[in-house]
Amino acid sequence: MFWNNIQRDLRLTPLWCALLVLLVSAPVRGDQQETLSEVLPKTVKLYGAGGLANLASYGTGILISADGHILTVWNHLLDTDSVVAVLDNGRRLPATFVAGAGEAGLAVLKIEVRNAPHFDLSKLAQRGPGTPVLGFSNMFNVAAGDEPVSVIHGVIAMVGPLPARRGRFDMTYKGDVIVVDAVMNNPGAAGGALTTSTGELLGIIGKEIRDSRSNLWINYAIPLYDFRETIGQLVRGEVVTGDRVELPPVIRPVDTMPMGFRLVPDVVARTPAYIDVVQPGSPAAESGLLQDDLIVLANDDLVQSCREFYERLHQLQKGDVLRVTVRRGRELINAELIVPELN
Repeated sequence: MFWNNIQRDLRLTPLWCALLVLLVSAPVRGDQQETLSEVLPKTVKLYGAGGLANLASYGTGILISADGHILTVWNHLLDTDSVVAVLDNGRRLPATFVAGAGEAGLAVLKIEVRNAPHFDLSKLAQRGPGTPVLGFSNMFNVAAGDEPVSVIHGVIAMVGPLPARRGRFDMTYKGDVIVVDAVMNNPGAAGGALTTSTGELLGIIGKEIRDSRSNLWINYAIPLYDFRETIGQLVRGEVVTGDRVELPPVIRPVDTMPMGFRLVPDVVARTPAYIDVVQPGSPAAESGLLQDDLIVLANDDLVQSCREFYERLHQLQKGDVLRVTVRRGRELINAELIVPELN
């Protein structure tokens, strides 16, 4: 867990990538090689929407029918008409959205293939703590070419409900999860397969979440044993009504130059809202704002990051008054701006 937190906070560097590739490409025993040969062709890399606000444009899915049905998690990746699935043999195929819903946030895609290797959902396994497991996923997109997905091994630490949140939102799924002692829930891993060491499918790797009580990142998978009926509905294109998963809103940067200033680049979730540029003669300059001022309040609401400032701006309309309080050295300075038309 600690390593997981450090990894997310510092973001993945090329060095980490190199180490990761070395780890997942380590030699395997003969019986493990047999399992990999069995499972890897049933796992696909997905590429779709993303690329903004730390949202990865890559993910993972598992084949669940010979006709090319792919099970994955429902997330921002699918918010596009052009999802591409990359098979184990490097073949790239367009994937169409079939259906998605349910408290577990599952989704089904479809690619045009025949006789595809796939997991047999009538043979889902159930295992408890202490069971060695393998996680197959497109984590960090380290296998960016025709390589197979990455594999991590670990042990089931517990099976049970887990109060958790994703960003500011509580996790909607309240059923049991399989908690694993390996760093498995990484960017791009959601939708990957969790199997036993012999390749029996246990669950699907979930989205990145934190424990609501400890704030620690959780490595887990959603067991599929109880979702066969739901998955069957999704394959038939039946959206499960009344249980639709609501995605958290994406806070997009706002072009503040019409007011005469710009913030520093929003590179991490908690980038402080420092003013990077003030245009001479602009409303911002006339109100007294300066480069390197740190915005701490916007209309009396605490601002702890660029995104929170943009979120406040999204709530305003042309002609509204924006009151900002900035910290300059040891001083707090107030300024007011009239909101123009903003993009």
